[in-house]
Amino acid sequence: MLPTAVINLDPAAGDPAQPLYRRLYDQLREMILDGRLVAGTRLPASRTLAGDLGLSRNTVSLAFEQLVAEGYLSTRQGAGTYVSSALPEAEGPLPAAPRRGRGRRPTLSRRGRALSEIDRPRGRDTVPFAAGQPALDAFPFALWARLLSRSWRAPAERLAAVGEPGGYAPLRTAIANYLGTARGVLCAPEQVIVVSGAQQAIHLTAQVLLDPGDAVLVEEPGYAGIRGALAAAGATPVPVDVDAQGLAIGQGARATPSARMVCVAPSHQHPLGVVMSLPRRLETLDWAEAHDAWVLEDDYDSEYRYAGRPLAALQGLDRSERVIYVGSFSKVMYPTLRLGYLVVPVSLVTPFLAARAVLDDHASMLAQPALAQFIAEGHFASHLRRMRALYAARQQALLAAAADDLDGLLHLTPDEAGMHLLAELAPPLARRLDDRAAAAQATAAGIIAVPLSAFYAGPARRQGLVLGYAGFDAARLGDAVRGLRMALTA
Repeated sequence: MLPTAVINLDPAAGDPAQPLYRRLYDQLREMILDGRLVAGTRLPASRTLAGDLGLSRNTVSLAFEQLVAEGYLSTRQGAGTYVSSALPEAEGPLPAAPRRGRGRRPTLSRRGRALSEIDRPRGRDTVPFAAGQPALDAFPFALWARLLSRSWRAPAERLAAVGEPGGYAPLRTAIANYLGTARGVLCAPEQVIVVSGAQQAIHLTAQVLLDPGDAVLVEEPGYAGIRGALAAAGATPVPVDVDAQGLAIGQGARATPSARMVCVAPSHQHPLGVVMSLPRRLETLDWAEAHDAWVLEDDYDSEYRYAGRPLAALQGLDRSERVIYVGSFSKVMYPTLRLGYLVVPVSLVTPFLAARAVLDDHASMLAQPALAQFIAEGHFASHLRRMRALYAARQQALLAAAADDLDGLLHLTPDEAGMHLLAELAPPLARRLDDRAAAAQATAAGIIAVPLSAFYAGPARRQGLVLGYAGFDAARLGDAVRGLRMALTA
């Protein structure tokens, strides 16, 4: 149990210039080091501890995140935050109840080591500039609650008792209809497989189509979640440079002629924002057909294009059934919804459904009926239209604030799509700091700014910060920009 009574956050008790989260971090770390918090101790939820100490939840969350990042705390999915069983190597082992094998390093599998070494910048938080955070303040939660209530007030027995591996049939139909109209995806409802997010979609694809050790071409820099899902399936991600036209498939094919798959985000590459050119798209499809390989298309935020209509999906150009299309509702609705989907070629429907039944059986049915209605009744399309206008305005607010306060520190380039901007380090700042040091100074000031170098599997060729704007109004963005300026000039 955490002894909150002994936590003293009075500025007179320490350095008055220290932010609150740092004072809380220091005291929790000291309790762990001196054994007052032993290994395995479960800490209160951040909301609960914030209430007990009279702090904001963000302050507690920042302290927890720093302790997790340094290895003093660990999180367990759905179970909370605990004191880690071993301190960072520089400090030695934690005091803990004696047990057999204490102090022995765990023996990981090669796959386990590969997963643990992947640096995945998460960025999901309610603090600017968390990337990928949608505008929760503008989501129609009242409508969503009514749809959930309508689905479960008196559900049919089968709805509560049986889940299909492919997902709720009306939802599969709604997704197929939406994709055909809005994204140019050619598919029948039977080709849609509902999953628990994009990473599960990638993992399932790798399990069905790849053997351990198979090489997969991935974007460099790129989304670390893809590398993690591939490594979890035993595949070998091979980084390939992204240029002004997208992933350089020719370079990747020459360097790794045995590659069995390529993973691309052609409509809006993450984190650079590059749109894959039509010649490069056709070249990618030709490569896949010629080498009996696969293309995994990650269409993570294509709905948010502010100039013209959203670009058609790569899948709609495929005539040889080589593309597996992945989409998610996390960024267009809210992150904890945890629903995404795959669109697979007709020839792969049966093996994918069989594998899904064995590995996970089916996604949670709680939200699927409501989501089917949300799409079919037109609410989803209306929400997207509102968010396009809102996010375009918020991007402009960030650019205006940056022009006033970040000149000479960061250079922000406007983007016609997406939910974040890339801020490259200006030469005067780059001479003092690299992007990881800049991000650390932002974190110390209570601001999230993920370094661009974290998206590289190999040496970083560019330096910058990824600044998410979609989830924050103009006032919060302005305050965060001023805070970032102070952090970077300290």
